Formats: sequence, C-alpha cells, structure tokens
Amino acid sequence: MASPCKVMILLIVILSIGSSNAQLSTTFYSKSCKNLFRTVKSVVSSAISKERRMGASLLRLHFHDCFVNGCDGSILLDDTSTFTGEQKAAPNLNSVRGFNVIDDIKEAVEKLCPGVVSCADILTMAARESVVLLGGPRWRVPLGRRDARTASQSAANNNIPPPSSSLANLISSYKAQGLSKKDMVALSGAHTIGVARCTSFRSRIYNETNIDRSFASQRQSNCPRTSGSGDNNLAPLDVQTQNSFDNNYYKNLVNKKGLLHSDQQLFNGGSTDSQVRSYSSNPKLFNDDFVKAMIKMGNIKPLTGSKGEIRRKCGRVN
Repeated sequence: MASPCKVMILLIVILSIGSSNAQLSTTFYSKSCKNLFRTVKSVVSSAISKERRMGASLLRLHFHDCFVNGCDGSILLDDTSTFTGEQKAAPNLNSVRGFNVIDDIKEAVEKLCPGVVSCADILTMAARESVVLLGGPRWRVPLGRRDARTASQSAANNNIPPPSSSLANLISSYKAQGLSKKDMVALSGAHTIGVARCTSFRSRIYNETNIDRSFASQRQSNCPRTSGSGDNNLAPLDVQTQNSFDNNYYKNLVNKKGLLHSDQQLFNGGSTDSQVRSYSSNPKLFNDDFVKAMIKMGNIKPLTGSKGEIRRKCGRVN
C-alpha cells in the first residue's frame, strides 16, 4: 500500500496535469465585467453589417492565434524596431485581417471595465459572435485567458497548415495542437464562410483532376494561370453561401468543388470521407461537432493565473 505522502504527491501531480485549463470558465467575467458579451456582440455586429466577410476574418484570427503557442493573443502584437511578431509570417502576410475590429472591441470593453478583459479572450468571443451572427451555432465560451508578452514568427510559419497540405499533413498539424482528426474535419467547416486569394488555389484549379470542371473554369476566369498576375483576386471558399455559416462547405467537397487543395483532401478517397459525407447531410451533427472542436481549440495552452498580462492595447505589450 502506498504511503500517505506518496498518495499526496500523486494527487498533486494529477491536479497539475489538468490545471492548465482549470481557470477557464464560462462565468469568468460575470462579476468583474457585466455586459461584456453584449458589448462584444455590438461591435462585431456593426463590423459585419458593414462587411459580411469580416465574420470569417475574425474567426480566422482566432484560429491563427491558437495554433501558435496557444490562444494567447500573440497574433495581435505589432512589429516594432525591436520586436518581430507573427503578422508577417507566411500564413498571415497580406492575409489575416480584422485587427481594427479587435481594437474597437478592446476600446469599448476598456471603457466598461478597465484592465480586466484580455485580448486573447476578446479574440475568442469575437470568433463566437461572428459564427452566430452569420447563422451558425451559439455556445458558451470558456474565458480567463491572459495575454502573451511574446510572439513567434517561426512558430507561425511552422504550425499553421498551408492550403497545399495533404490529408496526412493536416492530421499531423492538428494532432500537434492536441486536436483529433475529427476535430480537424469539423473545424475545417469554418471555410463555409470567407474567401481565399488566387495564389492559394491557382495550382488546384489548373493542375488537379479531382475537381469539377465547370467549377474550375469558373474560378479560372478570375485567377490567371501565370504567377504574379491576379494573385490577390478573391474567390469564395464556399461557392454556394459564402456569407452564411452552414454545411454547404461539405456538400461542395462531395461534389469536388473544394476551393483549396487542403479542402478537397478531406474528401478524396481517404479516412475522412465518411465524416464529410455525414456533415453534408446532417447540419446539426456538423454544428454540434464544430462547437465541441472550437471549445477544445480555444483551450490550447492558455495563459492563466499570474502568467502573461492583461494588455491595455492589443497591439503592444504593457
């Protein structure tokens, strides 16, 4: 029989293993910042009413933040003469956007409850509100993250899967973040909203065979074959309903109308085909799994307790 001392040590170890997310709570700001959610929703709603695409941009900001050393707001830190952040990493350069909306939310929240709510949590809430406002599911967001004082351009370059990724690469990238293959397919459904640049899908529409020919021709009309020509021309990730959060993304994949190579990899004779087909015919199943995966992604290595800080401005450390 183990001694009481050994039992106590084992208990401390077990508790410490699960403690990284222990301080995240859906009621974290219920007393310290009342009307927080209403304030965030108001700013996000205003931004999306001006530009529907912004919802997808805010959701993507959250994803790109969480995949680089956890959901810590590091993607929001601007470069300075002495500091290199993540915004100019290859997956982010001329691509991620919505920083002005996050700044507007932060300004409004600071007026409501100064020095209380982190930029990392604002990113998380903005992503949820974007999904809801575009017709997707609502969920209770665990909160209590604090903001990083550092960022990593190299981690951004290495951790965020590019649109050229194979299925194996996608599974591996998500696994490195503690996310399963099922989580990966569900989170990929975020591509039911938003757009991509020609440079991200040019190779697919001209060189790949697992693509609907009329769809490829349609995309080629706005994305020239020659690199450097029309690189920033945009096309919807979901050809059917680019501004509505629904399950049409998966229907597109079944019909070989995935815009990115990495999208179509989810339905290309591999191990994720059945999940894609299920989501294409069962929107509730997709919504339920998406919510679970979003909560799980939001729990990647948060800074809690006394770690990090609560930034006064999201673009710079205090």
